[in-house]
Amino acid sequence: MRQSLARAAALVAMLMPAAARAANVAGPDVDGADTVWILISSALVLMMCMPGLGLFYGGLVRAKNFLAVLLQVGAIAAVASLLWMIAGYRIAFGDVGGGIIGGGGTWLFQNLPPVRAGLTLPGNVFALFQMCFALITPALMAGAWVDRTRFSWVVAFCAIWGIVVYAPVAHWLWGGGWLATKLGALDFAGGIVVHTTAGVSALVVARLVGPRQGFPRTLMLPHSPALTLAGAALLWVGWFGFNGGSALAGNTAAGNAIINTHLAACAAAIAWLAIERLSVGKPTSVGFATGAVAGLATVTPAAGFIAPGSALLFGVVAAFVCYPMIQIVKMRWKIDDSLDVFAVHGMGGMAGSVLLAIFMAPSLGGQGYAEGMGMGSQLGAQIGAVAIVALWSAAASCAIAWAVAKALPMRVSEDEEREGLDITSHGERAWEMD
Repeated sequence: MRQSLARAAALVAMLMPAAARAANVAGPDVDGADTVWILISSALVLMMCMPGLGLFYGGLVRAKNFLAVLLQVGAIAAVASLLWMIAGYRIAFGDVGGGIIGGGGTWLFQNLPPVRAGLTLPGNVFALFQMCFALITPALMAGAWVDRTRFSWVVAFCAIWGIVVYAPVAHWLWGGGWLATKLGALDFAGGIVVHTTAGVSALVVARLVGPRQGFPRTLMLPHSPALTLAGAALLWVGWFGFNGGSALAGNTAAGNAIINTHLAACAAAIAWLAIERLSVGKPTSVGFATGAVAGLATVTPAAGFIAPGSALLFGVVAAFVCYPMIQIVKMRWKIDDSLDVFAVHGMGGMAGSVLLAIFMAPSLGGQGYAEGMGMGSQLGAQIGAVAIVALWSAAASCAIAWAVAKALPMRVSEDEEREGLDITSHGERAWEMD
């Protein structure tokens, strides 16, 4: 038996391309501490998605759709991971080819370098960390269309979206693309790449798929605020890897990013409770969870660039920007963005992306601007990048949603929606009540 296993292992090794085998050997410039930190950060980001995001969204929907939300989040993450390995990483982080998409031969994670250029990380560890961003970003959108979309359409839409929308935008800002190198835009951990793309795209899809039955007349309360709060807690902890890991090293920038992440979440959660107390009379657990996530999203683009005192302001701004936006989207625009993906993630990410231009000033304790940039030019770059990415996300998402709907219906029937997606789409129930 042992001899058979040894022969099989030898055969696999022989079939591996030489470049792939070389990539498994740590180069002399790899830092072990940095590598371990990014591996831990990758695990934390995966925890954000599964189980954090699933429980956060699952508690907010009605009980008859709880499993459907968890399955959508899980399936989106799985498909996005596979496509990232096949093509997404190459598009986002391949060789710069005109600043639009990456090039080179890193399809299927082939030819990954022993050391990622400019870093102290193995190429495969960097690819893994970026994969975790690629899988959680489309999963964020699931909150916009809960209770009414077909599972097959969701998976197909998100698969294409990851390649057409997310990967190019990641290249534009993080992979040596034109928004970073020519415009000078900054995004520390995803205010534009993650939250703007997902938030704007979610709003577009929510408009296309139409509202849930009864919206906005029927009150659709969360079936388990306890699960939502537990999910938010997992997101909060996992965000340390999301933002802290984006320093791409175990250094001062990582520590600063984690401190700012925590402070912004604290400030936003408390500010949200205060707004609820004044507007509806009682602070709620769902409000605390939503406020914390808004603060996390808002500080994300600036986490490594600003001082802790500024992070408090980011959190307060998050509450006062995102809270009213929920009502604007649903009551004024009449769009059933069911779990407020645009209002919390989209608006938070965009607001933080613009604010970083102000608060990264050395006079405010920030890290300062790149050579040739000042507050005014950085502000213009941030606004321009947000606008460009928002427009691209909206247009591309509309086209993808329409194209996929030609082959796979977007929405379940009225009867299926009324009975719940858990049983009609998946033949299961989350809770069996005697």
